[in-house]
Amino acid sequence: MKKKIITIERQYGSGGSVIGKLTAEKLGVNCYNRQILEMTAKECGISPEYLETAEENVPTSFLYSLLLSANPARSMEDSLPLSDKVFLMESRIINEIAEKEESFVLVGRCGSYVLEDKGCFSVYIYADPEYRIQRAIKDYEIPERKAESIMKKADKRRETFYNVNTGKLWQDKDGYALCLNSAELGDELCAEIIVRAYQEYNSKH
Repeated sequence: MKKKIITIERQYGSGGSVIGKLTAEKLGVNCYNRQILEMTAKECGISPEYLETAEENVPTSFLYSLLLSANPARSMEDSLPLSDKVFLMESRIINEIAEKEESFVLVGRCGSYVLEDKGCFSVYIYADPEYRIQRAIKDYEIPERKAESIMKKADKRRETFYNVNTGKLWQDKDGYALCLNSAELGDELCAEIIVRAYQEYNSKH
């Protein structure tokens, strides 16, 4: 089975968003990242910033979320707190994009799980903490005194959101087709490796 969609999970400060964009540019496809959050926020009629805080209060019941996602009665979902609806709404939007676009790059949002049945090439980008802290200070203009705590908080939020909603482990490298250390390889080479691995895989399947 060819895997025409590339999904990227990434540690905070590892450059996953930049690598995702570079990968998409090299392949000539769209890259979705924060756009998914913005689309979901627009559907809810609230700000992306407010919705982002809701992601921190992820649903506590994975099985309950599965039950609701399989239930056609929207009224059940609508009665949930916003924090419990985020994953379900984002998943719906991601699947709608997958129906319209044969190939694209998706950064975050539990993409490898949401699009598993559609065939996706899953990537995990990581780097050592010091590299990520320095990148946060330089590229994200995070105050030096706050960089480490912000990094840890962001990683925890992403990990919890992924683990609770997928029933899998965010940092389990066995769960991805390709894992890359951006501190060692750099953004450009990471993107080149992803494209090459993606193309090689599809040429053999």
